[in-house]
Amino acid sequence: MDRALEDVKVLDLTHVQAGPSCGQMLGFLGADVVKIEDTRGGDSTRWELAHRDDSDSFYFLIFNNNKRAITLDLKTEKGKEVFRGLVKWADVLLENFSKGMLNRLGLGWDVLQQINPRLVYATIKGFGEYGPQSDYKGFEFVAQAVGGAMATTGHPDRPPVSIAPGVGDSGSGLHAAIGILAALHKRERTDKGQKVEVSMQDAVVNLMRMRLTPTLAGNVRPRQGHMGFRGVPMVFPTSPGGPDDYVMIHPRGDGWDIMLAAMDKAELIGDPRFDSEEERNKNAEEATQIITEWTLQHTKQEAMDILAGTGVLAGATYTPEELLEQPHLIEREMIVSVDDSVRGDYLMIGMPIKLSDDDTVVTRAPRYSEHTVEVLTTILGYTEAEVAKMRDQGVVREAK
Repeated sequence: MDRALEDVKVLDLTHVQAGPSCGQMLGFLGADVVKIEDTRGGDSTRWELAHRDDSDSFYFLIFNNNKRAITLDLKTEKGKEVFRGLVKWADVLLENFSKGMLNRLGLGWDVLQQINPRLVYATIKGFGEYGPQSDYKGFEFVAQAVGGAMATTGHPDRPPVSIAPGVGDSGSGLHAAIGILAALHKRERTDKGQKVEVSMQDAVVNLMRMRLTPTLAGNVRPRQGHMGFRGVPMVFPTSPGGPDDYVMIHPRGDGWDIMLAAMDKAELIGDPRFDSEEERNKNAEEATQIITEWTLQHTKQEAMDILAGTGVLAGATYTPEELLEQPHLIEREMIVSVDDSVRGDYLMIGMPIKLSDDDTVVTRAPRYSEHTVEVLTTILGYTEAEVAKMRDQGVVREAK
C-alpha cells in the first residue's frame, strides 16, 4: 500500500521518550525512520526497567516500533563523515540532546543546513533553546511541574501530584511531529527546510488550555481531586468495591434526567432539589448519595454500559491491565500483537490515528545496531568490508 509518509526519510537521534515517540509516530505513518544510537550501549531505555535479561525492556519497545537502528560514534571523524552522508540523504533530523550538544560536535543546525538545505531539523528540549530557563534540564515530571499540570492535579488539602499520561514527553513528541509535517508541507512550496523547536514546558502549557480558562477570566480554582467543577463528585464507587472499582459520571445539562431514567429513578425527575445544576450543587450530598446507591449495585463496566448507552457522559476507570484486554481497543487495533522471533511475540500499543487510505502495521522495535550494515551499504554505498573496518575502529558496533 502507498503509505502517507513512505517517501520521507528520518534520522532519529533521540533517546528515552519525547523524541522516540515523535519518530515512532512518523514511522507509523510510513516514514523510513533510522534510529542512530551511540556505540556505548545505545538508548538507555533498552536496559532501564528491563523485564528480563535477554531482551530490551518494554520501556524501549513501546517507543521504538517501526524503525531501523544503527550505531555511530559521532565523536570520531569517521563517524561524523558517515553522519554527514546520512544528512544529505535525510528529509528530517530529530534530536533531543541537551542544549548545544550537536553544536559542540560541530554538527549544529548552521552546519547541517549547509549540507542539506532541504533538511527539516527538529529539536525537543525541556525548556526550549532560548529564554531565561533554557539551560535547565527537563524530563516528564519537570515538564508536568513547570507546565502547570501538577499544581492543578490532586486534592486541595494535599500536595500536588503527577499524572500518569506522558503529557511532557509524549505530548512534546506529538507537537514535534505536527511541526515536522508542517515544515515538510511548506518545503513543497519553498524547496527549503527549516528548524522545528519544541519545549516540553510549552507542550504541557498548551495541553493545559481548558484548565487555564478560569485563570484567564481572573478566577482562582483550587485542585478539585475527584470532584466535579462545582460540587457533585465525578467518580463513584461500584461493585464489588475494590480499589479500582469506580465509574466516572458527569450528568451535565439534561444528562441528569437521562441518568435518573437509566437508573430507574424517574420519580426524581423534576424534584426541585435537583432540577437545575445550581440546585444539585446546593444539595450535592443528597445528589451524591442517590448516584452512589445505584453505582454500588453494578460493576463499573455495567454502570458505564447502562449510562453511556443512554447518552450520559460516563466511563469505567479502567486499569492498565484492563486496557490491554478491552475488546473495543483490540478491535480498533490500539492493542496489537507484535511478531518478534528473537524476543518473543508481545502486546504493543497501536497507532491512534486512523487514515481511511493508509493501513498501519506495527512492526517490532529494532535490536541494537541491527541495521548498521544494511543502512551504510544501501544508502551510502559502503562495502561490507568498509563497515567491518569501521566496526574494528569503534565507529560502529556489532549488532546484537
